Amino acid sequence: MSSTTSSLPERLELPGEGLVLRDWSEGDLTAMPALFDNPDTAYWTPIVSPFDATAARNRLKRARQLREEGTTILLAITVDGGAPLGEVMLRRAPEGTEIGYAVGPAHRGQGLAVRAVRVMAAYAFEQLGAEQVILELEADNAASVAVARRAGFGLLDRPLIQGEDKGRAFELQTWGLDRPRT
Repeated sequence: MSSTTSSLPERLELPGEGLVLRDWSEGDLTAMPALFDNPDTAYWTPIVSPFDATAARNRLKRARQLREEGTTILLAITVDGGAPLGEVMLRRAPEGTEIGYAVGPAHRGQGLAVRAVRVMAAYAFEQLGAEQVILELEADNAASVAVARRAGFGLLDRPLIQGEDKGRAFELQTWGLDRPRT
């Protein structure tokens, strides 16, 4: 996808799996810190920490900018289009169509991440023509490895992605899910 022409829709709402994935709005700004300002999110994701009202406004602004550039979709995970319970991301990059997610601590253990990943993967396959979607996860992140497995992803034979974020070194495994064949 080029940075000058976006093939991503201006607005997006994806129902499925008992969820409604929808665009973030100004009305969500007060809920975002409770979802993202916690030690697990700070440790396992690149989401800024601490995550306060300013960080929420910046994330909403960045979500809109990335969509306009045609590279990334950030959607609120909801059960009914209302209160956000987390976030799911789809990013088109040279290494593949990547999905990421974060679920607020109060909403974990309900299968939200698995279901959101499956809905976003279906969108990538059906609407964007992706042949494969990937998750990049740390092997020690047992919860995310479980999400990958439950969503039907398999560990790919790719080199580890090494990096540093927030002063912490990490190594990411790449998990993949291929387009369903009919």
